[in-house]
Parts: sequence; structure tokens; C-alpha cells
Amino acid sequence: MTVNVEDVQAAAERITGRVRRTPVIEVSPGLIFKLELLQHTGSFKPRGAFNRLLLAKETGELTGQGVVAASGGNAGLASAYAARELGVPARIFVPVNAPAPKVAKLRTLGADVVQVGSEYAEAFEAAVIARDETDALLVHAFDQPEVVAGQGTIGLELLEQVDAFDTVLVAVGGGGLVAGIATALGSRAKVIGVEPVEASALHRALAAGHPVNGPVGGVAADSLGARRLGDIAFAVAQRENIDSLLVEEEAIIAARHKLWHDYHLATEYGAATAFAALNSGVYQPADGERVVVLVCGANTDPATLS
Repeated sequence: MTVNVEDVQAAAERITGRVRRTPVIEVSPGLIFKLELLQHTGSFKPRGAFNRLLLAKETGELTGQGVVAASGGNAGLASAYAARELGVPARIFVPVNAPAPKVAKLRTLGADVVQVGSEYAEAFEAAVIARDETDALLVHAFDQPEVVAGQGTIGLELLEQVDAFDTVLVAVGGGGLVAGIATALGSRAKVIGVEPVEASALHRALAAGHPVNGPVGGVAADSLGARRLGDIAFAVAQRENIDSLLVEEEAIIAARHKLWHDYHLATEYGAATAFAALNSGVYQPADGERVVVLVCGANTDPATLS
């Protein structure tokens, strides 16, 4: 199971008018931010959710039973938003420790919120049971072809918005975002996944030769807390030669602080992870290299930005 560039191109056509074309800014020579934190619901996730729901609507798979999804926050917000826009109900399963601002936003979007378990895997199991009991449409947070293809539309936008770039740094949780972007870009730019040391599903999978379960923790676990890399992401990582870099907790915290104080970007910890690779020196660009950093989420408590 994988995705190709034609899937991403079809997704771009399908979700046009449903998602924002987010801006890019060159903050210094050779350093470009793609501001996906300005997307609907505060993260990139509506791209994949809309592609999943709209394609299901075309095929008749989306019915009045609506959707079910499991998420620590952002994927749930996206599914709830897309469901509301298409006029169907949404039931979202989240861990009991999901950030309060994200849970409150889910309810504001009209979703039925069910808090269960202490991590994403437990919430997902509950969502699958609900799907089986109700015949609702299951929207996976990162491991469905339609979801991956939708996230990949960011890569197509970059090709249109930026004259030339060499490398894209992308935060990785379950891998749907990095897989989609790498599929869209192909050989036109190097895509590098950046992960917290305490939540490194891509890194583990590349080392083992296949996705493996592992522990998750740390400040970014609410958005990058997948225990296991998605199968689609692993297939794409092998096909497109995606690398993985690991960053420490302190580097993520420092990067988030800098994004706020130097660039006035209010990000969640997961969204600061890609920038942390540059800011900490874990990734050092070559002379003349043009690097895009995907700033992918803004669902955070503003009180923690000082």
C-alpha cells in the first residue's frame, strides 16, 4: 500500500477551495518557512481529512453515520472540521491526556469527544470498535492513502511558491506528512524527517528495516506520539530515501522559543521540531543550500510561550 504523485495531484484538485494555500516566507537568505500553522484548525491535517472524506463521498462510502477518528488533537480537529463542512457527524477519540485547548476546539467544532486511554494507540482501538459498530467512515491520523496524498499537496504548493529549494525539513509522528511531501517532490528536493529522541518511529523503522512499536514521550508527544510508523510512510521512505534526524527535548523547547521571540510564530512543540534540527545544529546546510522548514501546527497554550 503506497501513494504516487498522481494521487497527490488528484487530491490537490479535490480539496481546492476547502483548504488554504498557506504562505511561504524567506526569513533569511536560504531559509524558508512554509506556514502551514495558518491552515484551518491550526495544522496541516485538514488536507488529508478533506481528501479522505470527499473521495468517500464520491464513492458513496461516506453516509449519514459520519466519521470516527482517533487523535491526540490535530487529526481529530481536522476530521471534525471536514465533517462539519460536509454536514455529517463526527465522533473523535482522544487520549485522556490530550491538551485541553485541542479538546475544547473539538467540542466547538461540534464533535462528540470521547477520551480514552493514555496514548494514541488506545484511542485508535476504540475508534475502530466504533467504526465496526456504526459503519461510520474511519479517518486514520496518518496511514491511509487518501490522507497521505492530501498532506502531500503541501509539496505541490512549494513547487509553485518557491523558485528553487534543495531540502525540506519535516517533523515526523506517524509519517503521513513526510510521506506525502516526499511523494509530491520526488527527486526535485531532499526530504528529511525530524523526530524527537523520545518519539522516533521513523528512525526505529529505518534501523529495523520495517515499522516497529516503541515508546513515546516528551514535550511533543501530543502531536508526534505515534508508537509505530505507518506502513505507507515506511514504503515511501524506502522509495524516496527519506532520512531521519533526532533532536533532544531541549532543542525542541529552544526552537519553539526562538520561533516565537524571533519570528512571532506561536507553535506547538511538535511544529517546532523540524526547526530544532537547524537551530541546534543537528542539521547543517551546505554553502548555498536552500532549506524549507515546514512549520506545521499552532495548537498550543499561549501562556506557555513566554
